[in-house]
Amino acid sequence: MTTPTRTDEVGATPSTPSTSAAPTAGPAKAVDHATIAAELERTRGRTLALLDLDEATQRAQHSPLMSPMVWDLAHIGNYEELWLLRAIDGRAPIDPGLDHLYNAFEHPRWARPDLPILGPTEARAYLAEVRAHVLDLLGRTDLDPAGPDPLRRAGFVHGMVLQHEHQHDETLLATHQLRLDRATAPPGSVPAPAEAPAWVGDARPMRTIDPGPVVVGSVDHPWAYDNEHGAHVVDLPAFRIDTFPTTNREYLAFLDAGGYDDERLWAEAGWAWRREAALEHPEFWQREGEGSWSVLRFGRRLDLAAHLDEPVQHVCWYEADAFARWAGKRLPTEAEWEKAAGAPTTPAASRTPLAAVHGNLGQRHDGPAAIGTDPAGASHWGVHQMLGDVWEWTSSTFRPHPDFHAFPYPEYSEVFWGDEHRVLKGGSWATDPLAARISFRNWDFPIRRQIFAGFRCAEDIR
Repeated sequence: MTTPTRTDEVGATPSTPSTSAAPTAGPAKAVDHATIAAELERTRGRTLALLDLDEATQRAQHSPLMSPMVWDLAHIGNYEELWLLRAIDGRAPIDPGLDHLYNAFEHPRWARPDLPILGPTEARAYLAEVRAHVLDLLGRTDLDPAGPDPLRRAGFVHGMVLQHEHQHDETLLATHQLRLDRATAPPGSVPAPAEAPAWVGDARPMRTIDPGPVVVGSVDHPWAYDNEHGAHVVDLPAFRIDTFPTTNREYLAFLDAGGYDDERLWAEAGWAWRREAALEHPEFWQREGEGSWSVLRFGRRLDLAAHLDEPVQHVCWYEADAFARWAGKRLPTEAEWEKAAGAPTTPAASRTPLAAVHGNLGQRHDGPAAIGTDPAGASHWGVHQMLGDVWEWTSSTFRPHPDFHAFPYPEYSEVFWGDEHRVLKGGSWATDPLAARISFRNWDFPIRRQIFAGFRCAEDIR
């Protein structure tokens, strides 16, 4: 079995932007110029803080799964130039050769170190030049939610560029995690709490979700991606879902029970991958002695015993699926996940805010927070921590919602449809609130473990 390499988890830079066949949605909110300008500044500050490193470190490829970090930096600038200058203002390229160098579909990650890419100084100068033009143009850009240009409506294209940069920032954090020589947490992070609140011990382990309809997909979020559109009603039977994400404590019980050695618990492809990749525990765990484990977090070896109440992360879909089977449960479908997260039952109930207001998001900590630490963020059904902490694997493959239209370019979603990718929901501690919402759809190969992914289980009601 070979290891597939996803070209880029946030899509590729298209050679020709397309604004045709824009997806239809409900009325978009008004988004003002000042909000966009402030978000552009905040987002860029985060990116540059993550790359406050020497040149050699920025140029190095720390894993074949990841790009050199300076490639990500210039790619961010090239994407911004393409969409916020050329697509909406018709400008000529600043440097025509950059489109080829920073097209993720033309150059897989493992090949990018051999490209004549910009160095850190040149990349920062390029980003600064692009940004100066973007800010100059912003004040003259029509953001009318009912305007004729779907790229400009409610600042859609600006939101797309902002989310793209934040998604690459999460990729940069994953690259930092793979840099085993890093001895400090990423800039802006603080240690995650180690213990769950006392009340968690009395919490019901699962919540019952009543039967009935749920609207799956985005109804009116002005910056939703094409794969979120096509909101549709799914009628679900009653089911139960875990109140909290699966914790390190629970996953350790699966491991101690021989879960990695019991072929009966694994899907056929999962068992083959477990054997080929020699999976014996979550990524970055290490046995330190009889009954003792540590977990690597940004170059620091942490005693797992102090983090047992945190959601497990860095597990692939196959591991999550095997755990669920061992526990007598299953992974939830995407529709079940959205309903449990509190998705509206009617379009009129939506009015999704631009950014998530609850959840361990945006590097508030340097990893998942202990379960139960954000009771105010629980869903209508009493399900906790569905936004932030860890991306949650679902049982669903990545497929289009009804009446899907690729917009503004097919390489973002359309080329990934099929059984090869599983849907992840909810965002992680590294996901910015601007890119975290119930309808947001992430996807990846079921073998992926470097991403900040965990899971929770569901079960049928018989």
